[in-house]
Amino acid sequence: MSKSIIVTGAGSGIGRSTAEAFLAAGWKVGLVGRRKEQLEETAAGNANALVMQCDITSEEEVEQSFNMARDTWGRVDALFNNAGVALLGKTIDELNVDEWRNLMDINVTGSFICARKAFAIMRAQDPQGGRIINNGSISAHVPRWGSAPYTTSKHAITGLTRSISLDGRPFSIACGQIDIGNALTAMAASMTTGMPQADGRIEIEPVMDVSHVAKSVLHMAELPLDANVQFMTVMATNMPYIGRG
Repeated sequence: MSKSIIVTGAGSGIGRSTAEAFLAAGWKVGLVGRRKEQLEETAAGNANALVMQCDITSEEEVEQSFNMARDTWGRVDALFNNAGVALLGKTIDELNVDEWRNLMDINVTGSFICARKAFAIMRAQDPQGGRIINNGSISAHVPRWGSAPYTTSKHAITGLTRSISLDGRPFSIACGQIDIGNALTAMAASMTTGMPQADGRIEIEPVMDVSHVAKSVLHMAELPLDANVQFMTVMATNMPYIGRG
């Protein structure tokens, strides 16, 4: 029997590439995102794709969508907690509180709501268990210039990952985190034209194909539940990370 996974932010970028990789590997994939048209583009008519238009910051919408996946497949084996937004290029005094709150609501609270619901399904199903993979970032380790909200949110994801990993042990729920650096998506296109560096220079940065991220998530998900990739960093080899500045 093929396994099942819910992928948030599946309408574009890392989420779309990862969803496509899982579909190609024969998984049943729930596609979560706010824009139905983009989710349907990701599904591309695949019978194993389940389009679930959903705002991850809404507890009610997440509840309905995840229940639909469970009821359709009989269980949920994995969640890729991927959806998020970035806010870069401003020092902390230039930010307004609404910008901070919006990013935290999506990146942190939205991830919590999805993980909370997936955990509940995995705990209750028979056989019990499953896997949650959170999308962290290089910024979960070291910041970029002008990235206080984003960097703070990704450090929070690391805390969420560690907590779920510990709390899930009695229920065969594994939790890991993938920290991604310079995968070429629409969100990261500016890296090919120039990004601010710690010393104030603007430099073009190396990027990698997003398919490498998708393959890494698939590897994490396909492990048996008695094995876990707790943290994985996958990045463009020559990007400024080791010695970022």
